[in-house]
Amino acid sequence: MARFDLTDFEWSVIQPLLQTKLRGVKRVDDRRVLNGIFWRLRNGAPWADIPERYGPYTICVNRFNRWRQAGVWDCILQAVSKACDGKLQMIDPSSIRVHQHAANGKKTGAIPLHGSLAGRTATDRRRTKT
Repeated sequence: MARFDLTDFEWSVIQPLLQTKLRGVKRVDDRRVLNGIFWRLRNGAPWADIPERYGPYTICVNRFNRWRQAGVWDCILQAVSKACDGKLQMIDPSSIRVHQHAANGKKTGAIPLHGSLAGRTATDRRRTKT
């Protein structure tokens, strides 16, 4: 077990929230996949850099996206918060650095970086929509 992997208590809270009735090929261990997803989110590394001990990174990506669409992450957060009596530590978003490419962006509106509207001002874009 790696340094920040799920403890047995955390896993006992999360496990009942995950789907168990699935068809097809047997699923990769959910606990291992969760540890891989948490590793990636904690480190901010690309999905492809997830260590091999967590299995293929594509499984982590796919499971993360499917669980996001199904609302599983909200259920997990609520269950863990309830199990810890609301004594969770959260990350303050004001302490997180912005990526270097986003730090100097204009604040008046998003301008596409590619495509037919790239480099046009907001006024030019409004004209092309009509």
